[in-house]
Amino acid sequence: MKTEASKKSIELKTTIPGPKASELLELKEQHVPRGPFNTMMTFAQKGEGALLTDVDGNTFIDLAGAIGSMNAGHCPPKVVEALKAQVDQYLHTCFHVMMYEPYIQLAKKLNEITPGASQKKTFFLNSGAEAVENAVKIARKYTGRKSIISFERGYHGRTLLAMSLTSKVKPYKYGFGPFAPDTYKMAYPYYYRKHASMTEAELDQEILKRLEDFFLGEVPADEVAAIIMEPVQGEGGFVVPSKEFVQGVKAICEKYGILFIADEVQTGFGRTGKMFAIEHFDIEPDLLVMSKSIAAGLPISAVTGRAKIMEAPNPGEIGGTYGGSPLGCVAALEVIEMMEEENLIEQANHIGDLAVSRFKKMQAKHSVIGEVRGLGAMLAVEIVKDLDTKEPDKELTGKILKECHNRGVIVMGAGLYGNVIRLLSPLVITDDQLNEALDVIEDVMDEFAVQQ
Repeated sequence: MKTEASKKSIELKTTIPGPKASELLELKEQHVPRGPFNTMMTFAQKGEGALLTDVDGNTFIDLAGAIGSMNAGHCPPKVVEALKAQVDQYLHTCFHVMMYEPYIQLAKKLNEITPGASQKKTFFLNSGAEAVENAVKIARKYTGRKSIISFERGYHGRTLLAMSLTSKVKPYKYGFGPFAPDTYKMAYPYYYRKHASMTEAELDQEILKRLEDFFLGEVPADEVAAIIMEPVQGEGGFVVPSKEFVQGVKAICEKYGILFIADEVQTGFGRTGKMFAIEHFDIEPDLLVMSKSIAAGLPISAVTGRAKIMEAPNPGEIGGTYGGSPLGCVAALEVIEMMEEENLIEQANHIGDLAVSRFKKMQAKHSVIGEVRGLGAMLAVEIVKDLDTKEPDKELTGKILKECHNRGVIVMGAGLYGNVIRLLSPLVITDDQLNEALDVIEDVMDEFAVQQ
């Protein structure tokens, strides 16, 4: 059901791309390789809250949030003010040369707000992939073991080790081997695609048993340093496991002295209706990696973990020249304060309730919508050719996404089969903006679903 008319945020003055964007696209083709992919065929001029305006004056509602990096919205005023103040003091000293207070204050804050009562310590890097790689280094150093287990459909980054832990072959791994040794993948529950005769609980138990059997048939448990898991799979299609499954994996880790690493790069900082998604499952990870929305788009990442584990590396064994830049640290401190003061975590749940309600109504009309799922404001719609066979419809998904872009809504796909529409809107999005964007999606769905 469409929403009542209100002031519109979308404003399209040209086709996409417009004249200026087309000129820049030609320049890009000359000077930038094709490897970095692009969702929108235009160029940003200004960002504010949940809106992006391009170089031709077209304003879009952003439901992608820089792939989950903008939970606090584009250019939050307090973050911008803090950055301007920091620029007047110093840009970078390298924490390994001369330390600076924002690094310490942010580490202290993350130690306080990450789940678990254990004493914790934190250090900083530049990207999510770097955080993953360093969490693995710490786990190996602490345990004296070498093997790492990740999960099917999991995504952990594009650097060699992170790519090795990632599951989807194209576009992330194809032609880039050989991969890092001593990395293995286990099944992760996908309840929508389970066998009809099996309950969710039975699927959980079957996968957990496979993990135990893996230690007998492939790699002994005493050679496994860590299991790394996204509490909700991101690139894999926003697949949500049960609390029983996640707790079962943690129990196996504790049984064999294996560390549990929670990859919260996409799920952290309020996205799922908790500050960190692992809180939904009532466990304390041994190590937690984060990036993306930590600093409103500034490049910084972190590894937080139990103090005794984090102390395993010797001085100089972890770190990096730009790790925990002053700009990233002051931005992150403001983002966390903003989330606490403006109740953005509660807002994530409100966004989720509103969007799920709208998508369920669309699902009732269109047989191409196989499932609506997610946690908080981390939402997905799976598009299929047939409700019974659940055959993925990647082609239709692509058409829907492209037409949404042409009509002023920035939204992205995901999933192993490329048939999932995912929502990662800034948590500061207004109800009017969200409903306007959903109206566009519904209009596109009405038109394209009828064509099937």
